[in-house]
Amino acid sequence: MTLAEHIDINVLAKRTPGLVGADLANIANEAAIIATRLNHSKITMDDFEAAIDRILAGPEKKNRALNPEEKRRVAYHEAGHALVAENVPSGQPVHKISIIPRGVSALGFTLQLPVEETFLSTDAELKDQLAILHGGRVAEQIVLGSVSTGAQNDLERASEIARNMVCMLGMSKKVGALTLGKRQQLQFLDTEGTEYRNYSEETARLIDSEVLLLIEEAEARATEIITTHRAVLDKLALVLQDKEVINRDEIIEVIAQS
Repeated sequence: MTLAEHIDINVLAKRTPGLVGADLANIANEAAIIATRLNHSKITMDDFEAAIDRILAGPEKKNRALNPEEKRRVAYHEAGHALVAENVPSGQPVHKISIIPRGVSALGFTLQLPVEETFLSTDAELKDQLAILHGGRVAEQIVLGSVSTGAQNDLERASEIARNMVCMLGMSKKVGALTLGKRQQLQFLDTEGTEYRNYSEETARLIDSEVLLLIEEAEARATEIITTHRAVLDKLALVLQDKEVINRDEIIEVIAQS
């Protein structure tokens, strides 16, 4: 393929973790199609970025127009994620923020790129992830005075991380260094199968309280960050409503000017 200058292979690699050769070939072909559609003589970095977004997040739904109030809410939601990610110790750099609806239900996304490849996470890093996941919902609450259904996936992911920290990873002092909840593997099937309790009702209540504590701490951290950096949040949301997609350079510029 004829490539333009300044194609950053490192960025493309970080954006496509876990994909096999066929997936990468599909992305390259999609980039070529996009370049042709836009009358580019060479495939640019923007073409690759658009191809990855389309393959991984779904096609843009330009016919799914958000009304001005919805657009403002989504902009604050995604800006909230980005702001918390930029301010927690282990937050990965925010590469792109978009409020263009994609796929079946995504109204926007905040994309982070890892600084380096890692295979382990500490309890502090997982707590940072919980704070980032709550950043969008907290931003909605602080700015708009209410929350929306847009945080559903964030809450699902946060709940799963918090419960795994308590039940599977021994990251709760009150519960202890135990694995609770036995997973039963189904023979000959590549699936986790069913899970059954190997603990008492009293322990179940303790687990629930520890999971809730992690979630409440994450909400409190996100609230503190967003309240402290409210001017940056407002500026990010305003720029997002205008441009709909902003990259890292623009994010850094907004932070520097706020």
